[in-house]
Amino acid sequence: MRSSFRYGTDHSVDLELANGTWLAECGTPPQAPLEDLGAAVEGALGQPLDYPPLARSATPGDRVVLALEHAVPQSAEVVAAAIEHLRRAGVDPDGVTVLRTAADVQAQLPDPCRLLADDLKGRLTRLTHDPDSRQQLAYLAATDDGTPILLNRALIDADVVVPIGCLGNRRAPDYHGIHAAIYPTFSDQKTRMRFSSMDLLGPRSALKKHLVRLCNDVGWLLGVSFTIQVVPGPGDRVLHVVAGQVEAVRRRGRELYRAAWAGSVPQRAGLVVAAIEGGPARQTWRNLGRALAAAVALVEDGGAIALCCDLAAEPGPAVRQLAESPSRQAALRQIGKDRPEDALTAGQLADALDRVEVYLLSRLDDALVERLDVAPLADPAELARLARRFPSCIVLSNAASALVSAEED
Repeated sequence: MRSSFRYGTDHSVDLELANGTWLAECGTPPQAPLEDLGAAVEGALGQPLDYPPLARSATPGDRVVLALEHAVPQSAEVVAAAIEHLRRAGVDPDGVTVLRTAADVQAQLPDPCRLLADDLKGRLTRLTHDPDSRQQLAYLAATDDGTPILLNRALIDADVVVPIGCLGNRRAPDYHGIHAAIYPTFSDQKTRMRFSSMDLLGPRSALKKHLVRLCNDVGWLLGVSFTIQVVPGPGDRVLHVVAGQVEAVRRRGRELYRAAWAGSVPQRAGLVVAAIEGGPARQTWRNLGRALAAAVALVEDGGAIALCCDLAAEPGPAVRQLAESPSRQAALRQIGKDRPEDALTAGQLADALDRVEVYLLSRLDDALVERLDVAPLADPAELARLARRFPSCIVLSNAASALVSAEED
C-alpha cells in the first residue's frame, strides 16, 4: 500500500507501507487554490458581504491603514489589489499606510508592497510594528480589570482601518478570531505574551474564551467594521477571499474554512505522519506546534508522530529552555513564569512528548532535535522504514491548517 504527500516547497515523499496496513489520508482541501488572487480580491471588495463596496466607504482625504497580519499567504497580491481598488476610488495614496509585523521582517518574508509600481510604492507610508517601542504605541481604552489597551499609533490615528488576516482553525489555542489581525498583533509585547500562555492548552480553555472576547471588544472600540480575510490553501496558496462586514465575514469564513479543512477518520492510528507544506512563512516553530497538536488528536496512546517539514529557524526561548533543561517539568514551570512568546509552542511540544514518540524530518541540527527528546529522521527513506513498523497509519497533509478528528472519539 502506498501514500504520497508533500512538505516544504518542493519535497515529496512516497511511503510504501506493509501489506495489511490500515491507512487514512486527509488534510488536502477538495477545492483548487485561486488562480487569479488579484481578481478575487477585487471581486470581494467590489461586492463585500453586508457592506457597501470599499470604494464607497473611503473618501479621497481619508487616512487608510491596511493592517497586515503575520504570515498572510500571498500577501503582496492581496495588498496590491486592495490599494489599486482604493486608488481607483480616488483615495490619495499619500494617505494610505501599509502596516506589517516585525515577525514578517524577522522571518525575511517578501515585501508586501513589492508588486506595486515604483511611483505608487513611493507615495505610500510603510510601517513595521515594534511591540517594544513605546513611541509607536497609543492608548485606546482599558480592559474590565483596568489593563490599558495599547495599539500601534497609526491604527488609532486612522480614519479607516482595514485588517487583512488569515482565517484559522477555531480549535487551535493560538487562533483568536478575525480581530486578532489587529489585537494582539499590533499591541505591546506584554499583551502579546498573554496570548501565548500555556493556559490556552486544552479543549475548554477559559483563558482562550476570554481572549477571543477581548479581541472582539478591541475591534469594536477601534471602530473596525470592515475586514479582508483569506482562507489558506495548501502550502502558500489561497483558496478564498472574503471581505465585508465583520460578523458576515466571520460566518462565511467559518463555513469556507470548514469546507476546506474539516474531515474525519474512522479511528486513531499507531502512526500519524504530519506534513507542513509551503515556503519560509509556513516553516515555523508555531506551525510545528499546531501540526503536533493536530496529530496528537489522531494518534493512539503509545503510538508515534512523524512530522515532516523544512524548518531551519532557531527556536525561541521557551523551546530552548525545553532543550537545555534536564527536567521537562521544571522547564515548563519556568516557562509558565516567564511567559516568552513561544511558550504555547513549547507546551504543545511537551504535551506530544508526554503522550507518544515524536520523530522529525527537518533541516534542524540533529543535536538540537535530540535534546528536545525528539528522534531526528535523516531522510524520507528512514521515514518509510519507520512507517512499515506500524499496522495503522494516518497521513495528515498541511497539518497546521487541518481540522480532522477521529470518529471513535
